Parts: sequence; C-alpha cells; structure tokens
Amino acid sequence: MSKESFDRKLAEIEALRSVAEDVAIPQCRKALKDRSNYVCAKTAAVAGDRQFHALEPDLISAFERFMRDPVKSDPQCWAKNSIVKALKNLGHSDAAVYLRGIEHFQMEPVWGGREDTATTLRAACAHALVNCRLDSFTVLTHLTGLLADPAVPVRTDAALAIAQVSAREGTLPLRLKALTGDPEPQVTGHCLISLLNLDGDGHLSFIAAFLGKEDPDVRIEAAAALAQSRDPRSLEILKEFWDTQTDTQVKRTLLTLIAGSPLPSSVSFLQSVEESGSPQIAAYAREALSQSRHNKKAAPGEGFD
Repeated sequence: MSKESFDRKLAEIEALRSVAEDVAIPQCRKALKDRSNYVCAKTAAVAGDRQFHALEPDLISAFERFMRDPVKSDPQCWAKNSIVKALKNLGHSDAAVYLRGIEHFQMEPVWGGREDTATTLRAACAHALVNCRLDSFTVLTHLTGLLADPAVPVRTDAALAIAQVSAREGTLPLRLKALTGDPEPQVTGHCLISLLNLDGDGHLSFIAAFLGKEDPDVRIEAAAALAQSRDPRSLEILKEFWDTQTDTQVKRTLLTLIAGSPLPSSVSFLQSVEESGSPQIAAYAREALSQSRHNKKAAPGEGFD
C-alpha cells in the first residue's frame, strides 16, 4: 500500500468520529480486521471515545489476533495498547483480556539487543483490572505481582491501581514494597501515596518515617506524599522536616511541594519563610507562593484550580 493510500485510510477512520453511529460502527468493525496494527489502533480509539459498546467483541477478537506472533503483527504494541484503553473506556468488565495483558512481555529487536515493548500494555491492564468482575482479593493478588515487574512504569502503576481497589488489604503489599525498597525511589513514592489514599490516618507516621531514610531521593518522595495529604498533621510533619534541612536545593524542593498542598494553611508557612528566610530562600518561597492555589495574591488565572 502506498503512503498516500495509507494516509487516506487513516483519514477515513478519523472521519468516523463525526458520522452517524449506524454508519460508523460497521466501518469500524471492518477496520478492526485490518492487518495494520496502526489502523486498528486508530479504530479502537474511535470506538472507545464514541462509546461503541457493540464493538466490544470485535475489539477482543482483534486483541487476540495481535497476540499471535505479536512482534510481527503488532510491533510496539500499538494495537493492543489502544484496544485495552478502548475496552476500559467502554467499561468492559470481563477480566480475560486484561489478565492476558498483564502477563505479556514483547521482546523486540533494538540496537544492541532486545527491548520489552509491552510495559504500557501491562500498566494499562493493571488499571483496567480494578473495575472488573473479580473479587478484591483476586485483583490484589495480580497487582501485587506487578509490584515486582521488571519495568518501572508497571511497578508505579501497580501501586496506584492497588489504591483504586479501595480495599484495606491493599495496604499490606504496599507497606511491604515500601519497606523492602526499590531501585527507583519513585516506585517507593507511589507506594506511599497509595497508602495515604487508602488509609491516611493510619499511615501518616509510617510515611513520616521515610523522611529519615538514608537515600535523599526516598526522603523527597516521602515529603511529596505527605504534601498531598489533607490531614493538617502532615503539614506539621513537613515543617519539622524543613527545620532539619540545610541544603538549599532540598529546601527549594520542599517549598514547591508544600505549594501544591491542598491545605490552605500551607500559604501561612510559605509566607513565614518568605519573611524570615535568607534572601535566596525568601525568593524560593515567593516562587512557591505564586504557584499555590490558596494564595489570594496570585495574579489572575495563576495559582488556582
């Protein structure tokens, strides 16, 4: 197929976003059988965005097709990624597709070796599992396994998905993962954030303990989690942590994090730092204040949701 013909086909699929449903659905159904994974990816996006529930069986059939000889049929997992996103948007609650997706690794040749291109797929399936017709224990069992995935994005998304399950039992794998640590501090940070979302009252002190970890990046991740809390005690913990810091850049980071706090009282702290800090720290505090949603002195259209 020439580039002109291929571009025309993509344009025709995009046009299906604005035509009548009784015309668009048959055309989407036909396009989902196309050999091109890119064509199918674009079609799946249309089906999901337009809420074409009638196409759920066709999306699943396409997913299964692209799982056969996947490196050749669906390089970069373009089709599978888009199909899973569409099914999630459609509220598809049969877990079969997502369970296949979280176990899929797709090693493709790259310069110097091979690379797994299915990380986005596994992460997307992790979030999709949350709303499936499965009991919370089963969902948490699968998500717990993903906390040990080789890919950082999958581990972080698994931590966030566990919080979405809204089951108190989810705090257990998150605590264990946080305590055992991860080569990437951001994974630990996402575990702490999810613990806060699941059981903020019961985990403030647990998260605060990470402010004393040896790894400075883990300390910042803990501070970032606390800065998202609506519990006034979290701000007091951050103030105490602030008082122990001597590194100027760490203090600047803390001010930025506190500027994003949902607590209105965060502004008072930033103002006090502006008034009493060194010229450099005061400048950082003013910068943070300009970003705060609670700062009534912010310019119109700035610092507010």
